[in-house]
Amino acid sequence: MQSIETDNVTPMHRKRLFLYFFILCSCLAHALAVPSNRIFTPLVHTLQTICNGDWMQQPVVVLDSDDHVTVSFDYFSHEYHRLCFHLVHCNSDGSPSDLMQSEYMEGFNDQPIEYYLNSLNTTFLYTHYAIDFPNDNVSLKVSGNYRVQIYDEESSAVSSDEQPNYKGHPVLAEACFQVLEPLVTVSASVTSNTDVDTYASHQQVSFRIAHPDYAIERPGQELKVIVSQNNRPDMTVTDIQPTYIRPGMLEYEHNKNLIFHGNNEFRRFEVINMHYGSQNVDKIDFYEPYYHAVLMPDAQRRAYSFDADHNGRFLVRYNLAEDVDTEADYFFAHFTLGLPYPLEGGTLYVAGCFSNYSYSDNYRMLYNPATHTYECAVLLKMGAYDYQYVFVPDQPAKKPEAVFDGSFYETENEYVISVYHRPFGSRYDKLIAVETVHYSQE
Repeated sequence: MQSIETDNVTPMHRKRLFLYFFILCSCLAHALAVPSNRIFTPLVHTLQTICNGDWMQQPVVVLDSDDHVTVSFDYFSHEYHRLCFHLVHCNSDGSPSDLMQSEYMEGFNDQPIEYYLNSLNTTFLYTHYAIDFPNDNVSLKVSGNYRVQIYDEESSAVSSDEQPNYKGHPVLAEACFQVLEPLVTVSASVTSNTDVDTYASHQQVSFRIAHPDYAIERPGQELKVIVSQNNRPDMTVTDIQPTYIRPGMLEYEHNKNLIFHGNNEFRRFEVINMHYGSQNVDKIDFYEPYYHAVLMPDAQRRAYSFDADHNGRFLVRYNLAEDVDTEADYFFAHFTLGLPYPLEGGTLYVAGCFSNYSYSDNYRMLYNPATHTYECAVLLKMGAYDYQYVFVPDQPAKKPEAVFDGSFYETENEYVISVYHRPFGSRYDKLIAVETVHYSQE
């Protein structure tokens, strides 16, 4: 990254600001072995997994229930492409399990996605695809993690780290969801009175797993517990061991691995109509042939800033549409962040669920020395968005040291606890509990 000389910035100032910005992040979400949505081609946008039509709900369906999860995305073309899905059962770390297809599903895999509609009156021409799981042709037989690979059956590809393939066809995207077999119950809490500080910059998660009627012979070897903050792969803790083991009860308390930086609330903006700006939007202009939304300039936040955010999520919205999936247009969102000089030792990104927390060039902030701002333009679909600025060190530390925008105990964060069980002799990880808990000052 380019650096500039400034007469009024001392080395100590640089060090302090660097520490303030520093956050542990991985450049690739899958390197952390945590399941997450991924897109491998610029032709696919707005990949979502929504459970029971509720965008604020975790993409988790209960086994043998009426629940369903919808995988949807836009493909930038009005021409027909035979896009197919391949459903994979995965271990707790996101790697493929040892189960054969007939052991984890009934029905037909590798089928074309039958629901697709072309966009209407949009500057970007796209086709909206959607498929539900389970459906009339596919039923799921076991709990655990599932990955939906979307591939183009009419194209061929060579395998690469950047874009995998399935049987010689390029995988365009991967969507993840979970199937729950509720065999135990989890009770959880979050407190700002932590084992490292009190009412300062951290939050600590504690929980209990009650299993009075379910046998867990060797919890330390059979259980895999994963705790994630705001669905961020880079804010996830794995391999958590119980503090106390009692008959029918496992307690996870005073565990320093379950202490998280509180961070600050997500920033937000809305573009729900191309004729006028909305929340945190300075102006919307049309430069042939596309729309551009210039967001209000952001600045470093040195104190806690309350906002009723959605913990990083986004919602596609167009206030005049009858069918938002096909009538909402795309636009370039222009982000700017004022800083007196460029950061050293890493790269700054704009991030959220809209980016799947993928720290790629599409979301990289570049420093403009003429305006003393970081800038980035991201192609997004009309709607409401949460976002953060995330600094990714060139040589990330093993644990988070500090966060951009500060870290405060007041921040309302969402924590998801997933409990997997693999009894001795089993060949896959059962998902036996999922619990969501929020930190709130109320």
